[in-house]
Amino acid sequence: MSGISLLPPDSDRPTLKTIAAETGLAIATVSRALKDASDIGEDTKKRVRETAERLGYRPNRAGVRLRTGKTNVIALVLSTEADVMNHTSKLIYSIAEALRGSAYHLVVMPFFGDQDPMDPIRYIVETGSADGVVLNQTQPNDPRVRYLADHNLPFATHGRTNMGIPHPYFDFDNEAYARLAVRELVKRGRKGLLLIPPPRSHSYAGHMIAGFADEAAKCGVRFEVTDHISSDSPGSVIEAAITARMAQDQRIDGILCGSTTAAMASVAGAENAGLRIGRDFDLVAKEAISFLHRFRREILVVKEDVGHAGTFIAQSLMAAIEKRAPDQGQYLERPTRADDGLPKGETR
Repeated sequence: MSGISLLPPDSDRPTLKTIAAETGLAIATVSRALKDASDIGEDTKKRVRETAERLGYRPNRAGVRLRTGKTNVIALVLSTEADVMNHTSKLIYSIAEALRGSAYHLVVMPFFGDQDPMDPIRYIVETGSADGVVLNQTQPNDPRVRYLADHNLPFATHGRTNMGIPHPYFDFDNEAYARLAVRELVKRGRKGLLLIPPPRSHSYAGHMIAGFADEAAKCGVRFEVTDHISSDSPGSVIEAAITARMAQDQRIDGILCGSTTAAMASVAGAENAGLRIGRDFDLVAKEAISFLHRFRREILVVKEDVGHAGTFIAQSLMAAIEKRAPDQGQYLERPTRADDGLPKGETR
């Protein structure tokens, strides 16, 4: 028994010629507009994209790959241990939004904690299943970056490395974030500071720890960095650890967290030990989506503009795939308190 297709016959599908007839533009102009060509005006691109969307136009990807060798796919490779609730969801949305109306579509490829992070990277390269790759949770010496560079597959990273390999990236200045947090806690009279850092294999953990330790030493306050939990640890594990730590030594009166999950779990743990935020201790955390003040208004929040990160990464990666110069190639976001205005950054 034959299956029933819900797709229209090929002859009924809108084509570049259909869009050209609707807009009064040449087929070549329509094609270049859909590819976001730099010599096509933004008004023309918008008109072509709106017409394509209204008509339900979809490029024949098999045909495109045969003609050009391209897949029109960008792969976002993510760890399943990432902060999906706040950080990762915003990154996925912002990259997808930036690709909307372009020739590219986004595929999210997860890898698990017990899996070699190189597995999805090798798969993409060996199968030719994407034109470009987005990575996060970068390491100082990241084998994924080396492999992609050696195989000439365009990529962009959310985070930096120490490898000296030029590529597009967007990063949050976690060293500056830690320094800002320490100064804020000290200004509020806190004298015993605790940092719950990201996993130490990640580049931004080193940045955060360095800023925290150096600034705390300069301010002359006690400080320590957890070594048995990280900001990516399960919330229940963080809560139990902070409960035990605060019950053991209530000289800890300032906490700095590397994730929203760690922030909420730390507050819960301290409250389990009979402490109250804003009175007995203060806590600084960063977030991509406004949430923490709804949990506890007293949390000192630093905004991380992951929406800007996703847009920047998508645009710079498309430029790399198409071998054209990006408007900006590298960006380091400077942290500010959530109520101090929009973050400011530095283009590299």
